[in-house]
Amino acid sequence: MGLTLTYGLVEVGDGMAVFEGQTGPHLLNPAGTVHGGWALALIDSATACAAHSTLPAGVGYTTLSTTGNLTRPILVDTGRVRCEGRVINAGRQIITTEATVRDTGGRLLAHGTSTVMVLKPR
Repeated sequence: MGLTLTYGLVEVGDGMAVFEGQTGPHLLNPAGTVHGGWALALIDSATACAAHSTLPAGVGYTTLSTTGNLTRPILVDTGRVRCEGRVINAGRQIITTEATVRDTGGRLLAHGTSTVMVLKPR
């Protein structure tokens, strides 16, 4: 998925994960801007990996919900974007997270939240 959508994990720590992506013509919607689903995929990936970083080995997770808010158009020439995901609260069964998507100038392009359910080890 990361290859197709031209983004990937660049940093991870306890309760945080950072993805970076590159815009391009393969991401455009019929209106000629980068599809909003691309930003939402970045948000979902960063928030899920931030949650995963808090779990012990062998414990899984699944996303229950992800919401995103687009704050300005992402264009084909926007170039590199950075999505930083952070854990807000790490409960035993539910982890809540948030993420921001910014361009190289630091302008906010999108932001969102995710709720993640912790899965029992198999």
